[in-house]
Amino acid sequence: MIKSHLSVLETSATLFPLSVAFKTPTVNHSIGQEQEWNSITYRQFQRDVETHARYWARTLANDGVKPRSVVGVWIGGFTYTDVLHIYGVSRAGYIPQLFSLRLPNPSVIYELLLRANAKALIHDSTFASTLGDCPVPTHLATSPEIKDEEGALLPLLEVVEEDIAFVFHTSGSTSGSPKLVPCSYRWLTCAVHKSHQVSEPRNPRRQDVTVWMGSMCHIGQTFMLIGSLQHGSCVIQPTTIAFSSEELMHMVHVGGLNRLNQFAAFLANHLRKSRNDAKLLSMLAGLDEVLYSGLPLARDEEEWAYANGIPLKNLFGSTECGAMMLSVGGKERNAPLLRPLEGVVYDFRPIAPAPEQGHQTTARLLELVILAESADCPDVSLRHDDGNFHTGDLFQEPAPGMYIFRGRDDDWIKSENSLRCDTKAIEDNARATCGNLIAECVVVGSGRPSPVIFIEPAVDMDHNKLKKEIIRKTRHFHSRRYLHERITSVNMIVIVAPKTLPRTATKGNIRRKAVEEHFKDQLDQIYGRRQ
Repeated sequence: MIKSHLSVLETSATLFPLSVAFKTPTVNHSIGQEQEWNSITYRQFQRDVETHARYWARTLANDGVKPRSVVGVWIGGFTYTDVLHIYGVSRAGYIPQLFSLRLPNPSVIYELLLRANAKALIHDSTFASTLGDCPVPTHLATSPEIKDEEGALLPLLEVVEEDIAFVFHTSGSTSGSPKLVPCSYRWLTCAVHKSHQVSEPRNPRRQDVTVWMGSMCHIGQTFMLIGSLQHGSCVIQPTTIAFSSEELMHMVHVGGLNRLNQFAAFLANHLRKSRNDAKLLSMLAGLDEVLYSGLPLARDEEEWAYANGIPLKNLFGSTECGAMMLSVGGKERNAPLLRPLEGVVYDFRPIAPAPEQGHQTTARLLELVILAESADCPDVSLRHDDGNFHTGDLFQEPAPGMYIFRGRDDDWIKSENSLRCDTKAIEDNARATCGNLIAECVVVGSGRPSPVIFIEPAVDMDHNKLKKEIIRKTRHFHSRRYLHERITSVNMIVIVAPKTLPRTATKGNIRRKAVEEHFKDQLDQIYGRRQ
């Protein structure tokens, strides 16, 4: 049976009609005042979606856009109204192609629209004056007058598993443009099943209240909302995705938030502050769940959370597949280990041949492969020649069926003599030992004799002094590594201005390959000098 975000909403509006689905900020909130929220019930949410659906069905039909056409939706994705536009376009019988405001160049949007064969574009007001050359009709993402849409009939939605439900985009760019990620109803049905597991209430006697994780134009928040809706949960809209610890505490004490879902970089801010804030630490430990995703937490932050009773969970996923694995959680030693969600068909394949003796070691690196028969296997256009989807994500298996994430395949660079170097381990050590000096860092050196670390500093310090201090603090770590993995000279440290290293659009992850390419000339000079 096909399931979707729309079938989930229809069911939940019947089961939980008067339960609060969203808490949205009051319009009259001003700086210095404590935030208050408006409550929107499941019944009202469904009605609002249908109102928007009627509006977009009429508007797009007037443009001659036929049902099942792709329609671009270029909005922030952080508000209740944004959800109504996305769900409304979908309920009107169209396929939303979702863009976030992090793609600021209209020419990139136009290329992606043409690549997806989109027939129209709905856009945020921010871009109203810049869309003159758009190849398709454009419409402002405005909310319709309810009275104008009453009585208009909505189309019957008849789809099969192979039909496309959404078009997302990768968060990183290839050749200057993100890749299209078409998601079928087969894929979406699996996402409904997986999100039900992830969002299952820890305390069934009360309604869960969680918070916006990211933009609805990306898979993370889309996935989490589908999970929340299935359990009749509530989502609070914060003032910003990177909300402060003070706002978090207010959402807990006043808004009733009991489950925190955040990308790791934002959660890390709260964890760091909790080291010196007993009230914040107590509040985090008192939540039913603290779930993070996007990228791993630094080891010391993760260990701090577990040691202080914070109910941490790691959700591992990607744009192409949605969520794939969830950590065990709890207080036992296996709490951080990841397990595949139920109902999927994955393979963990060694990236190197087994030793001749046939001995299996838990230190062996395994690549996660999504098999073609798994319902969440991405579109054929994204698969490998063998028909499966190779994630490039590497793991170790310390216990049967349980895994530790060991970075992406491109985290393990190969030196000039083809020996492998774990860049992520070097970065983690630098952050752990030099956290007060380093805002961000990335290790590169593919095909080189040894690695180089690029540093965005957290302090205003003479660069030579900063390099020497980093070498001093990391010396013990590097003394125990292979020669081709060591950074023991200030010549192998590059200091750059904050926020200058290339990053992905949505999560802000530094793009290792892009750093290699952007600083190629400088790296050539460094290795020439070293040799």
